[in-house]
Amino acid sequence: MQRQGSIGGSAAIRIRVTGGVLLVAHLAFVAWLTLRPLDVPWVTPANLHPFAGIRADLALGWQEGARRIAEGLALLAPLGLLIPTAHGSLTASPLGSLVRTVAAGALISLGIELLQTGVPGQVVDVDSLLLNTLGVALTHAAIVPAARIHLRRRSERADRATTPQDEPSQGRTPTIPRVGIAP
Repeated sequence: MQRQGSIGGSAAIRIRVTGGVLLVAHLAFVAWLTLRPLDVPWVTPANLHPFAGIRADLALGWQEGARRIAEGLALLAPLGLLIPTAHGSLTASPLGSLVRTVAAGALISLGIELLQTGVPGQVVDVDSLLLNTLGVALTHAAIVPAARIHLRRRSERADRATTPQDEPSQGRTPTIPRVGIAP
């Protein structure tokens, strides 16, 4: 059964499957990157004060600060595209889609931060949660609405090309007279 407002046919299945596979692959990469134990001589304390880590990064100089902030934004940013792609709906509300995607990104980031509490060498940082969520939101807002508009237009053009426009009428549909049932 096809969802109302979804991409039609086998293209929809390919897009959803591709989105789902890429989503799982990206989450596996993020888990490997963020949840592996680090062999470090010392560990900084957990940062539970919003924007304290960002301020500390910027205090290192604008180049180093920009690099660290960009890393935080980029870690989960692909989820802003992969989550809606795995869903596959072309007619979703832009605001509703943004809210759902950002909420999913925030929950994934929160899960990563909570899992890091048990990993040696990894430190919980509330700024990572904020930057990861912002990266998901920016990616979604920059790509998904324009991509949906493009795919909707392409789908409408394909529908117009496959439906006959000016077929001549062939007259009335013939009817068969009823035959009585024998007693």
